[in-house]
Amino acid sequence: MLKTRIDKWLWAARFYKTRALAKSSLETGKVKIDGQKCKPSRSIEIGDKIHIEQGDIDKILIVLGLSEQRRGAPDAQKLYQETSESIQRREKVSAERKAFFSSTPKSVRPTKKQRRQIHQFWEK
Repeated sequence: MLKTRIDKWLWAARFYKTRALAKSSLETGKVKIDGQKCKPSRSIEIGDKIHIEQGDIDKILIVLGLSEQRRGAPDAQKLYQETSESIQRREKVSAERKAFFSSTPKSVRPTKKQRRQIHQFWEK
């Protein structure tokens, strides 16, 4: 059966910009294969389940193809399939983040005219 190193696959599937970033995520335990932490040199096969933590977003993927070469985004998306529960969770987190930032008022600086009025008020 075909096998590929996990760090190369993560780089080829465009989850990380460099293999060094993929390696550091693997070493810190942010990427798991079938629920287990792994080293960058671990081989993956088609059908493996990968769990990736990127910031506050968790992705659960199923490996559909293997590649050691980085190609365009359409080709990279053919290498994996994200589970439906992962997509729903990601959309929920995104909606919560949008709701949080839309509800907080933006701090507006006073214009030059308003600033002059404030200074005049305080001088009196």
